[in-house]
Amino acid sequence: MTRVLVTGAYGCIGAWVVRDLVRRDVDVIAHDIGDDPRRMALVMEPDELEGVTRVRGDITDLAALETLIDAHEVTNIIHLAALQVPFCREDPVRGAQVNVVGTVNVFEAVARRADRMGPVVYASSVAAYDAIDSGSVPAMSSIPGTLYGVYKRANEGTAAIYGAERGVSSVGLRPHTVYGPGRDQGLTSAPTAAMLAAAAGVPYRIPYGGRSQFQYAPDVARAFVQAALVGRDGATVHNLAGEAVAMDGVVAAIEAAAPAAAGLIEFDDVLLPFPSEVDATSLAETIGVVAELPFAEGVADAVARFRRLLADGRVTPGPSAAASASPVQ
Repeated sequence: MTRVLVTGAYGCIGAWVVRDLVRRDVDVIAHDIGDDPRRMALVMEPDELEGVTRVRGDITDLAALETLIDAHEVTNIIHLAALQVPFCREDPVRGAQVNVVGTVNVFEAVARRADRMGPVVYASSVAAYDAIDSGSVPAMSSIPGTLYGVYKRANEGTAAIYGAERGVSSVGLRPHTVYGPGRDQGLTSAPTAAMLAAAAGVPYRIPYGGRSQFQYAPDVARAFVQAALVGRDGATVHNLAGEAVAMDGVVAAIEAAAPAAAGLIEFDDVLLPFPSEVDATSLAETIGVVAELPFAEGVADAVARFRRLLADGRVTPGPSAAASASPVQ
């Protein structure tokens, strides 16, 4: 029997991953330092949520993690527990403990049980690339633009060494700009906040511009689950696919999905410190093609979901939405 432990299950990607696993009838244990599965409640039906085994714990505690793995007879881990860019900037030590030490703990726990564990599937990030200047190309030869990116690159190195020295197989995935319900924190959460604002008919200003590679949250979850269930040897890391869209195109897609919001969504002409687009060919070669919605359809689906959530009183728009969310493991 496949039994998947999802760390950081109460985050955006975590919530969608748990939903995907439940709908595949795969046993799932949701692990998080928090005690509020509100994002899971946004994307799952009540009966689905009730059927999920939820365990509160700290990924920095290796002994507790090992006890959990053994008690629940875990066979696979999808490791998503992390502090996002703003929280790593505010508390670098805690950021390193969660993002780096927490990842080492996952690999160490799996290495000690290598005979019965599938590959570790973990979230890296496009932020692991070198800080990028206008006109430069994606590279891994210099320094990332944020501490968060430094931590994520360290995790890719951890995976490589555990693969070479301990035989732990792994697949690392680098999301870029994930959007959709549940995405309410992190540097690139603003486009989602704009979609929510448009659904509510209120103004919103995205604090950056440029071109980004957009990935709809349920499609991202599908990639993580597919990587876990395919089961590959070796330690590999891949960029996620997605459609690269300039911010004026993002605004146009939002207005197409919510015509009454025309003119309400604006953005600043500020570039992010990582590549605007990266190649994802190796991912399909490793785990197969991952089905995904075209960007305009994904935005329309997200706006429609937000309208339903607004009607139920389960979400509230506002420019401080991303900043007000508590750090999630």
